[in-house]
Amino acid sequence: MEIDEEKALAARAAAGRVRAGQRVALGTGSTTAFTIRAIAENFPGGDNLSIVASSVATERFATTLGLPVRALEPNDHFDVMVDGADEVAPTLALTKGGGAALFREKFLARLSTELVIAVDHTKLVPRLGTRAPIPIEIVPFARVKLIHQLSERSLSPRLRADRVSGAPVLTDNGNEVLDLFPEDGVRDPAHLEHELRLLPGVIETGLFVGLAHRVYVGLPDGTVQEILRPDTKPG
Repeated sequence: MEIDEEKALAARAAAGRVRAGQRVALGTGSTTAFTIRAIAENFPGGDNLSIVASSVATERFATTLGLPVRALEPNDHFDVMVDGADEVAPTLALTKGGGAALFREKFLARLSTELVIAVDHTKLVPRLGTRAPIPIEIVPFARVKLIHQLSERSLSPRLRADRVSGAPVLTDNGNEVLDLFPEDGVRDPAHLEHELRLLPGVIETGLFVGLAHRVYVGLPDGTVQEILRPDTKPG
């Protein structure tokens, strides 16, 4: 089975967590695009869904499919957030930010009762940082200092640049992204996240620890595996 087919299987399972009339947060990325398409098929025209997107790209895509997307409101809290991930550890700690929307994704995840993740089987890793880099969103002014500090910590920071122009990739917030390549991966994601957040100039990290409730994994045999956080009820 092709990877995109695995993504689509997982995405349909994730979309199944959305109910009519719910407040829904949408993540960003290729697998999330499959989930958004599935939601649009399940709820043509939105069916009273109240939706907030984590990026301009996601908002545009959802809108083209007929889903109503609105701005964040002061008292917002979401019944469910659907998203993808670059890596999923056995503890359900995640690496996210391949689409450079990590700050907004984590912001919305923290406002959500349930964070549902859809991935293909290649995203399952024994340790974060072994398949994909760990991204951090940074203030451009602080870049030089941060690269020096992160290099001293053997995190091998690399500025994310556009493949065509070579210019720094900017988030929707106008910030830059540094991709970190820790040697031998991340042994303690929570500790590393705490350390990174203490560095002046770091806005957010792509380490999502203790946030995911359910992960749906599309498998090569055409089935979907559901992985639950220990405190999450089945069904």
